[in-house]
Amino acid sequence: MKTASAKKPLKQFVLITGLSGSGKGSVLKAFEDLGYHCVDNLPIELIYQFMQMCCQQGSRIDRAAAVVDIREGQAISQLPTVYQSLSWDKLRLSLVFLEASDQALIRRFEETRRPHPLGRDLPVREGIRLERTLLKPMRQLADAVIDTSRMNVHELRELIQTRFGTLTSRRSMLVSVLSFGFRWGVPADADLVFDVRFLPNPNYVPNLKKKTGRDRAVRRFMDSYPETREFLNRLMGFLLYLLPQYVREGKSYLTIAIGCTGGRHRSVALAEQVGAAMGREGYRTKFSHRDIGHA
Repeated sequence: MKTASAKKPLKQFVLITGLSGSGKGSVLKAFEDLGYHCVDNLPIELIYQFMQMCCQQGSRIDRAAAVVDIREGQAISQLPTVYQSLSWDKLRLSLVFLEASDQALIRRFEETRRPHPLGRDLPVREGIRLERTLLKPMRQLADAVIDTSRMNVHELRELIQTRFGTLTSRRSMLVSVLSFGFRWGVPADADLVFDVRFLPNPNYVPNLKKKTGRDRAVRRFMDSYPETREFLNRLMGFLLYLLPQYVREGKSYLTIAIGCTGGRHRSVALAEQVGAAMGREGYRTKFSHRDIGHA
C-alpha cells in the first residue's frame, strides 16, 4: 500500500469494525448525523482509493467514516496491514472496534432471524467464536473498543456523538474570557464570574506594580504560589464539565469573567491562562481585558 501526502480537505478518517451484531450500523448512522461522509461495507482494497477520492480537488469531504468487517471474508486478514500502512499528512486516523458478549450477540441474531455472515450452516455461537479470532488483530490496534452488550441504540449513538462530535460542537460556541476589576464594577454581560482577589497581589511588589498580567514577570510571580496552580486546576475541571452542557443546550456564546481588585494583574494573568487552556481543548476563544489600562 502506497502512502501519500493529503491534499485538501480530508482531515479525519474513522474506520469502524467489530463483531457482527454489535451495532456497527447504528454507529455509522451516528457519524453520518455528525456530518461525516459514510460508507458501509467498504472493500479493503478500496480504502486507500476512497481516501484519495475524498482529497480530490473540489471535494467537500473533510471527515469520513467507513465500516469494514467480516463480510470481507478471509480478506479481513489483510485489514491490519492496510490500516497500519495508511500515512496521510495532517490526517486524524481513528479505529473504532465494536463488540458484545456472546449472550447479547446470540440474542440479537435470534431477534433478527439472520444467519451469521461467516456461513448459514455454521451455528451462531461458533460463528461468533471464529469472528472474534479473525478480528483480534484489529481489536488490538483500536483507539476505542466499545462493548455494546448493555447499550441500546440511543445510548450507543450518544456515546459516539459525545466522543467524536465534541470538538465540532465546541467550535460552534465562542468563549469570551474577560478580565476586569471589581473597583470598576462587574461586567453586566458576564455568564460566569470568578473572583481571584484571594490570590497574592503583584500590585504590592514594587517592580511589578506598573506591569500587567500579560508580563512574564507577573505570570512567574503568580505561578510561584501553589494557590494559583490549585485554583487553575479546579477552575478548568469545573469549566470542562460545565461548557459541554451549554453546548448541548445550543448556547453559541459564553462570557467568562475573571476579576481582581483593579483588573491589571491577577485577573489578566488568570484570564490569559484560562483562555489558552480552553483553546487547547478545542473551543473558539477570544480575550478581552476591560480594565487593564486603568491606573
